[in-house]
Amino acid sequence: MLFPTTIVGSYPQPEWLIDRAKLAGRFPPRVRAKELWRLPEPWLAMAQDDATLLAIRAQEDAGLDIVSDGEIRRESYSNRFATALEGVDLDNPGTALDRSGHPNPVPRIVGRIRRRHAVEVDDLAFLKAHTTRRTKITVPGPFTMLQQAQNDFYASEEEAALDYADAVNAEIRDLFAAGADVVQIDEPYMQARPEKARQYGLKALNRALDGVTGTTAVHICFGYAAIIHQRPSGYSFLPELADCRCRQLSIETAQSGLDTSVLAKLPDKQVMVGCVDLSDMNVETPDVIAGRIRRALAHVPPERVILAPDCGMKYLPREVAQGKLRAMVEAARMLRREHGQA
Repeated sequence: MLFPTTIVGSYPQPEWLIDRAKLAGRFPPRVRAKELWRLPEPWLAMAQDDATLLAIRAQEDAGLDIVSDGEIRRESYSNRFATALEGVDLDNPGTALDRSGHPNPVPRIVGRIRRRHAVEVDDLAFLKAHTTRRTKITVPGPFTMLQQAQNDFYASEEEAALDYADAVNAEIRDLFAAGADVVQIDEPYMQARPEKARQYGLKALNRALDGVTGTTAVHICFGYAAIIHQRPSGYSFLPELADCRCRQLSIETAQSGLDTSVLAKLPDKQVMVGCVDLSDMNVETPDVIAGRIRRALAHVPPERVILAPDCGMKYLPREVAQGKLRAMVEAARMLRREHGQA
């Protein structure tokens, strides 16, 4: 099928589960932020299951072809995995600058980074038990996790990144063994810190994908629209991903008005074209969304295009997120008709 539809990863968490005002009033947490949850243990896990089921149904009701768990159980896209690893001191966190230049508490690396156990396999099992559609689950990338940590152990950042990569690789292998259709690696800091990404980031990313045979995607963006308000018109690190072992690349084009000619430099990749503007609380029309995809079609053939929002949707009101997804699905139907597929 041409023009399949999906989300990047997150769907809005309900107000009864998480304090959305607190969530929006701070930068995405890198260490645990249990104070965001409205329910204490032992009821939290059950509530997260219920909210995840709602997120799955919402994606199905919108008509998405590939669904995720909505990252409902996560305080941020990265911290749930990053704080589950061996080698970090969570009780005495470090500090690192986020991509907007603000200091943030982060995991402090005090030993070799190792994965203790599978982190997201149970999340995938829940997703697969409650949908018959194709499934996608996301993991944070090794480069991004290192940028969100304070290194007090490794002699070099590259060495640390490669150990993070081994942990991600083990997780990806387990996720495919458990039946994931797509595993997406989130690497937004490759755009934010392109010099370091060129030095060792791509090497770490390829190591995370070493020996993996399932369909993998890499998401690279300019940051959440609710937090990062200014957008360049082009990526500082994107053509380099032509040498990445992933099958798909997820990029944003809607909010930034991206110059899509860069896609011609990625001749072997499927492209998840971000076509829904998450900075705009108005629901775009299908015509507007289809127009954004047509800009990309000047540089990449239809069979390699997937429709998605620019980034995760967790900061949007649910009714806005749902309206945008429905419009995106209708845009995909329009494009299929234009290209001779009913």
